[in-house]
Amino acid sequence: MTMTGKHLLTLQGMARTDLDALLDRAQQFADGADARGRLAGIAVCTLFFEPSTRTRLSFQRAAQRLGADVLNFDAATSSTTKGETDVDTLRNIEAMGVRGFVIRHREDGAIARLSEVVQPGTVLINAGDGRSQHPTQGLLDMLTIRQTKGGDFSKLRIAIVGDIRHSRVARSDLCALRALGANDIRVCAPASLLPDAETLRGCAVVDDLADALSGADVVMTLRLQRERMQEGLVSSLEDYHRDYGISAARMALAKPDAIVMHPGPMNRGVEISDDVADGAQSLILRQVANGVAVRMAVLEAALAG
Repeated sequence: MTMTGKHLLTLQGMARTDLDALLDRAQQFADGADARGRLAGIAVCTLFFEPSTRTRLSFQRAAQRLGADVLNFDAATSSTTKGETDVDTLRNIEAMGVRGFVIRHREDGAIARLSEVVQPGTVLINAGDGRSQHPTQGLLDMLTIRQTKGGDFSKLRIAIVGDIRHSRVARSDLCALRALGANDIRVCAPASLLPDAETLRGCAVVDDLADALSGADVVMTLRLQRERMQEGLVSSLEDYHRDYGISAARMALAKPDAIVMHPGPMNRGVEISDDVADGAQSLILRQVANGVAVRMAVLEAALAG
């Protein structure tokens, strides 16, 4: 795909041809394609204003494998603690010759706003902003599905279970699934954790978890954000696990070859049980591995021109 010099802020509106091109290239990297020197001499900064394990480290690993110079920004030990604004932080690092920024932020739309102030030739990649989007997580989820279920998403029955209302992962996944032709997407969550109608466009809202899982090819469960309990959106962790937790007994309702996915971090015993998280149907660690390949493809497409 032609993405050189372009920001990756969202999967909303991305054409299927562009999605497929990124996934094809990511698969090549997953299969061991030579990446040495693709970003030689280019500096990439992981600019994270919010904690992260998988996304930050996999972007760093991806940039290293492509030969980039990698700078790691930690908000907790930076001048932001002294009152420096996000814009000033970015501009100062940009002035050091950094061309690529991988940014995570707690506020919706914050990365899009930063994209308006950067110099020509500087590229921003959204590594998760608020509850809005997490485009590379969406891509790695699609790669994981495609590796195991093939490229015809129209044949798949997909169940998404959990806190969809506050999940940037779910929003990116839904954008990608619609673009790739999925037409049987079931979402299941407490009413308090369901998003707006536009987010759920093309989905069937299923109240009962057993109905949502019945005959599913793909089960995607999402982290229950524990702060939602304090907001009164969930009565208790025990009640949530009873009604929406993915267990081996419940997975038996899905197809025998169904796969289980989770973006991490997991709350074991809440949204997913140990026997499922560590079971034969779980592709959670493959998602993590695919994250490196997908982020290599995105960095290359944006910066290697």
